[in-house]
Amino acid sequence: MTTAEPSVRHIAHIIFRFDTGGLENGVVNLVNRLPEEQYRHSIITQKGVNPEFAQRVTAKNVDYHDLNKADGNDFAMYWRLNTLLKHLQPDILHTRNLATLECQAVGWWRGIPLRIHGEHGWDVSDIGGTNPKYQRLRRLLRPFVHQYVALSGEAKDYLLNKIRVMPQRIHHICNGVDMERFNAAQTPAAPFPDILFSSQTTVFGTVGRLAEVKDQRTLLEAFALLCKRYPKRPIRLMLVGDGPMRDKLEQQARESGVAEQVWFAGDRSDVPALMRQMDVFVLPSLAEGISNTFLEAMASGLPVIATRVGGNPELMLRAHQQTHLVGARDSQALMQAMSQYIDKPDAITEDSALVRKHCQSHFSLANMVAKYHRLYQKQTAQ
Repeated sequence: MTTAEPSVRHIAHIIFRFDTGGLENGVVNLVNRLPEEQYRHSIITQKGVNPEFAQRVTAKNVDYHDLNKADGNDFAMYWRLNTLLKHLQPDILHTRNLATLECQAVGWWRGIPLRIHGEHGWDVSDIGGTNPKYQRLRRLLRPFVHQYVALSGEAKDYLLNKIRVMPQRIHHICNGVDMERFNAAQTPAAPFPDILFSSQTTVFGTVGRLAEVKDQRTLLEAFALLCKRYPKRPIRLMLVGDGPMRDKLEQQARESGVAEQVWFAGDRSDVPALMRQMDVFVLPSLAEGISNTFLEAMASGLPVIATRVGGNPELMLRAHQQTHLVGARDSQALMQAMSQYIDKPDAITEDSALVRKHCQSHFSLANMVAKYHRLYQKQTAQ
């Protein structure tokens, strides 16, 4: 008697744009690690694919489709999606965040057997999910979604209490991180301007889109305060990422008198090597789901200082809950939290071992992939 081969499940992932970002990086990790013999992936974008970012996908069972959404309302896009889904005939439709939620109605029309929607985080126009218009839209589209994925406890509570989704339809799946990729012992150092990053320098760093919701503006304010407080200490700030706020942030650094101590590294593909040059990671966001960069920083052995928003408290080492979490848009509190590593630089080494162990124990990539695998293997919508 022979054992039947498992059937291949075809997943259509719909995202706004396949480009640098935490949500998109989560998709990369997922498709690269789900068993290729059991899955086929179609990544459908509304606004295209960054070819350089797409090179991170190493799986051979992935294809790409762009809906070429026009700016503003583009109702014809849903007709194009309908035609595409009719051709692809996927077993699973997986949308992520509000920008793609309306595509669930098209999936319902096409009769896709399992339709999943993920809530990954908030946009600047919907901090904490408080926008009544978006709440109404999510409730309106709720009947078209079979299962929900909430990355953070905050997102789970939002779906339960605001959108009134039945608890058995919500799956709390936290992001995972590739511990080996961010292992400092195995990651070569990236080249840096020696004048900025000498061995005696304490380097604070962050990674993320230079966008309003990421609030690097408050981080720059805090860094300028830190430099005034410790005028004789070699302190530097590394901002990794690019985006619409870059010009304003560079101007802010010049006006604050810290331009020579700040490095705008731009959008980079060598983030593990960049993190190796940091001493402390800072996440100043106004809103977060489960931050991939927070996890990557811990996997790199970096102590993390973050705003008390979204899933950040869930990720933070318990011993750091009181000292490393600060209110959003509070540059004074952020500066105070950063100053603890100037006052006690030996704490960087001590905390490095603690955060990496914490990350290994609670946020492995294998655990995340296993949970998605179980969800995708559901034979029915219920």
